[in-house]
Amino acid sequence: MFLNNRIKTHYNKNWHNGSVIMHWPEGPINDLYDDFCILEFPPSEFRDMWTYATCGMSNLQEEEPIELHIFSSIQDESLVELLTIIAYYHKNTSNLGLWHSVNFGRPWQGESICTYGLVSLPYLDGPDLENMYIPEVDNNLKFLWLIPITEDEAGYKDKYGVEPLEEKFEEKQFNYIDSNRKSVLEKRRGLW
Repeated sequence: MFLNNRIKTHYNKNWHNGSVIMHWPEGPINDLYDDFCILEFPPSEFRDMWTYATCGMSNLQEEEPIELHIFSSIQDESLVELLTIIAYYHKNTSNLGLWHSVNFGRPWQGESICTYGLVSLPYLDGPDLENMYIPEVDNNLKFLWLIPITEDEAGYKDKYGVEPLEEKFEEKQFNYIDSNRKSVLEKRRGLW
């Protein structure tokens, strides 16, 4: 419980607003860490988007414990489910880390073609959000951004690396909260 309180305080300090604690009542919620929840942050004077963030996703004994957050243009309870499923995957199947891709198994929102997520640095918030040192276990908890991406963008990242994909994001000035966005990749004769 002490850790979750620190996580909530850390998010609140960085995002300058309070959150609502949410749980997804279905599925294997009991197979997650005690007190696991999702925090919902409404838009504020500092941000004009909704933010959903895990709280208690990792065990501090992991080599690189993480928490994830995702942004949305709308209030969307389905993101509570999505982050809960990803936390379950992280705990019970394969630890996620920086630059990993995760298959959502469904569209991010509505009919979005973004069906994957890229675990990225929290570029909008920087190192103040990214790092929280926990002296009791001499470990650093990382707060990372889950960016919804398309299947072809995930494939491009796997083939060419993160940096070329990020260059495409920047070149196309992609809108990371637009669930109807198109892929940043232009395919020519089956190639990127």
